[in-house]
Amino acid sequence: MAVKKWEQIPLFDLDPPPVPEVHGDGPQPDSEPALFELDDAAAPECDADADGTSPNAADRADTESDVEPETGESTDADRQGAGSTSPVSSVSDTEPVVPHDKPIADKEPEPTQASERGATEPAALPPAGEAADGHAVIVTAAGTYTPSGHTLTGPVDSIEKLDKLIRWATLTPLGAPAQIWIVGIEACEMLGWIIDPGSEDDVDDMEILRTRAAEELTAILHATLTPMLTAGWELRGEPGHVVHLSRTTGNFTSMVDIFIEPYVWTYWNKDFGWGNRVGDMGILGSPAAGTYLPDDDLPAAQELGRRLAWCAQHLGVLPGPTPARTGAAIVDKIKRDRTRSGKGIVVTVGGPVPPLDGEPRGDLEPAVGWTRIPDLEELSDATQLVSIDQRAAYLASAGMLEFGYGKPRHLRSEDALDAARQSKTPFGLWRVTLPPGDMLALPPALPLPHPHMLPDQPVQTWITTVSLDALQTSIADGGIGAELDDLDIAEAWVCPEQGRALDKWAKILREARKVAVDTGDTAMKRFIGACYKGYIGRMVNPDMWTAKQMHHHHQPLWRAAIIAHCRWRGRRVAMRIARETGRWPLRTVTDSWVYPLPPGIDIADNSDALGKMTLEKSAPLTENITVMLTDARDTHEINLALKAAFTDEDEGNI
Repeated sequence: MAVKKWEQIPLFDLDPPPVPEVHGDGPQPDSEPALFELDDAAAPECDADADGTSPNAADRADTESDVEPETGESTDADRQGAGSTSPVSSVSDTEPVVPHDKPIADKEPEPTQASERGATEPAALPPAGEAADGHAVIVTAAGTYTPSGHTLTGPVDSIEKLDKLIRWATLTPLGAPAQIWIVGIEACEMLGWIIDPGSEDDVDDMEILRTRAAEELTAILHATLTPMLTAGWELRGEPGHVVHLSRTTGNFTSMVDIFIEPYVWTYWNKDFGWGNRVGDMGILGSPAAGTYLPDDDLPAAQELGRRLAWCAQHLGVLPGPTPARTGAAIVDKIKRDRTRSGKGIVVTVGGPVPPLDGEPRGDLEPAVGWTRIPDLEELSDATQLVSIDQRAAYLASAGMLEFGYGKPRHLRSEDALDAARQSKTPFGLWRVTLPPGDMLALPPALPLPHPHMLPDQPVQTWITTVSLDALQTSIADGGIGAELDDLDIAEAWVCPEQGRALDKWAKILREARKVAVDTGDTAMKRFIGACYKGYIGRMVNPDMWTAKQMHHHHQPLWRAAIIAHCRWRGRRVAMRIARETGRWPLRTVTDSWVYPLPPGIDIADNSDALGKMTLEKSAPLTENITVMLTDARDTHEINLALKAAFTDEDEGNI
């Protein structure tokens, strides 16, 4: 008899646990398995291979290599890493969880909270698939569910039951350790996970409340997790909104991450967009943007399940504790696949900034931020302010560029110049002298071609290969038309190997983003953006990647090259717009450009390709805004006027 995934022949004739009202008026035939009533010692062993619910030896070996184990002590950043060497359950006295065929949606009306907040209503999106089933479980006060929505068990009202659920579920990793999601404060109450940090109204800064809540959560978890630790689980790092657990049985080390949804806000991370309010919280979305989970627990569980399944299907991994970690998990999955096949670039070591003489302060390649005061005639026929930006700029550049890897060589004087003269400039850093901007025939209505350049004096600085190539292009193409001799290359650090190391990573994210755009899935489109922006942004920070198996994610030169490439592409477009329309920008921030325009001029690109300039927003150039612009005494006042014109302060779609 063939048995489908997540199904098995009943082995026990047991009374089912009490069924919550939300599941119907009374117990159903073949209802939830008596998961929490099982006597492990009395449970007979089953043939795992016969019912297909447990990996065989070959499957287990593949799973072991799917996620690398963490080693050594974990810092706060390390704890976000993923790792496992086996399915979450490798004990022989437990059985896989058997789902019902009733999805969550059969028990609760379709949620409306998300649409009321301005996000796409989940009912209008494709239903959850089964790609995350077997890798994650969702726990609510009413019961437990697969991400696709099938009922597994009744309520988990003790730590002992949580332990038994994890061991019985035989979940396997998928680019990250297997996951248990606790959804809703009532589910937390059942496990004793209740904190009382005080009210938002009682503090001047939400950070005070967050810190207090995080400390209380860690304390309550230490106090309540004893049964699981006694049962053989070990904590990886301090527990918080994610509890990282590992358990060794024989030669296998299992890992599972417990995500406590009501307390995700207690974790401060730049990926989560904290200012003084709760911002974007990874796969859970953003309350401010209207993409957070619905208020009620079962609709929230349904929508979370859809997002988990979406990630598994379109990204090939479970979402990490932060978007940056999700981006890293995709890189690591590609790395494992390429290692197995022997095809494609595999980068196994980090690429820290080499020791530089005269290293610039701040970023090697800063993003551009510039504003100018307009001439009165520019505003005389303008009726609107238009902001354009590069569609998914960083993602586009990441897929286009060749990145260097391996131990860089240090070259001086003629050797450095000879390397730069090669037909294909090697990836690296170059110490050049940038000429004074005033000595060049540059357009005054644009920022200088490189942020380190000064108008009235030469500057010796370090730049990436991307900028070295860009500066040699013509002024019309965004450069300065420099010859190599003009740049006076003094020394260089060049990588021995280079290639499009992020091409497949960018392709996966690009295709996933297109699915989200085509289906109107605002939450997942925003999440994809957070993944690539977060990952590229964290390349510069070695503290994010201190675990041994994570060192290869520390690539500050890659990040610098991506920023330089986006900056150059934007300038090249601005030069083209000036040639075609005679119009110049008032402001640029990273990859967005603001123009005052008369009616009938469209400066956005028609192409839907990544990296092309799209219309970000527009605003009427009212009399009040015009007065603010014409009366402005400095660029700060220009920025205030533009901010007043655009009610949305989001300056870019990087």
